[in-house]
Amino acid sequence: MCIGAIGWQEGLLILAIVLLLFGASRLPALARSLGKAANEFKKAKNEGDTDSAAAEKRDKNDRNDA
Repeated sequence: MCIGAIGWQEGLLILAIVLLLFGASRLPALARSLGKAANEFKKAKNEGDTDSAAAEKRDKNDRNDA
């Protein structure tokens, strides 16, 4: 089974289901928490990339010194 991109109809259906499950009053809080989680994930990913790059640079310098 091939799963493609979500179109506007599917997005609207998902939004309606979320609205029914959580209610209109909780949607802003839910969106805010999802945004914070995404930002934390990006921050952690960037820190991991920076740490990896620094470790690779140290390894390369250690090999060149030997």
